[in-house]
Amino acid sequence: MRLGLFFDIRNPAPWEQPWPDLYARTLELVVEAERLGASTAWFTEHHQFTDGYLPQPLTFIAAAAARTRTIGLGTAVLLAALRPAALVAEEVAVVDQLSGGRVLLGIGAGYSPREYALYGRDIGRRYRLTDDAVREIRRLLDDGVITPPAAQRPFPIWLGYQGPQGAARAGRLGVGLLSLDRSLLEPYRAGLVEGGHDPATARTGGLLDIIVADDPEVALARILPHYAHQVNTYRQAAVAGSSAPEPNPISVERLAAGISAPGRLPGLRVLTPTDAIDAIREATDDAPVEHVYLWASIAGMPADLVDRHVELLLTRVAPALR
Repeated sequence: MRLGLFFDIRNPAPWEQPWPDLYARTLELVVEAERLGASTAWFTEHHQFTDGYLPQPLTFIAAAAARTRTIGLGTAVLLAALRPAALVAEEVAVVDQLSGGRVLLGIGAGYSPREYALYGRDIGRRYRLTDDAVREIRRLLDDGVITPPAAQRPFPIWLGYQGPQGAARAGRLGVGLLSLDRSLLEPYRAGLVEGGHDPATARTGGLLDIIVADDPEVALARILPHYAHQVNTYRQAAVAGSSAPEPNPISVERLAAGISAPGRLPGLRVLTPTDAIDAIREATDDAPVEHVYLWASIAGMPADLVDRHVELLLTRVAPALR
């Protein structure tokens, strides 16, 4: 199991900083994570978010590849259905060569109507478009169609599909499944068999909603405004560009009312290193998990909390899991 960090790079107005500073700070964090022993760094995408959410993860990975030497660099996820497959394959191949074969291509279908409209694609066909993109990108990379070739062959492709049907689709395509939901293992393995793949090749990975802190209760109180921003932007994206009404914002007070134990509420757990170790083991034991990644930061949360989280994760949690 490889332990890493998940970056949803954004610049929310209440905590806004100059964009060059934000990007430089994020790159420095990736470099520091590598120095501390992180196995992977994953980057995701969204479009037309008011906080400038990173829209082109492969572009950022190219910069990270030039600053690092060993850390795996993944997309979790790239919305491949929005782009021509040849464009994705060529960009991936170039970055894979830049990084010396460290790219992990995670692909997802997305969920925001506004994003599909921006690229002139039909969101109603997003799963069909994504499946087709996976097949074609794999062909272009593995058959040596595009130049330069990728450094890795066969190329590691993952699908961030959720639910039993999505897991079965990932299995039929013979790719890794970016989900740590144990209930999806059976349909995923069944899909592998249906697609003519050995079920023993099942491999999973995914995000755990954990921030590591010395004092979870105090840290969570400071993170809550940032988490509220994150939750609200994701909810708004689900309806933006559609006829559905915009959801009412979730307040910090409402989130605080849902705290079930110190540092814990639905969708976010701020844990001590010991509790984080137990939570990661619980999520991964007896499952074909290759990758686990935790939030690097939540919507511009304070730098001191980010730095301490990364330090504790990589110097206290990761060694215990090895």
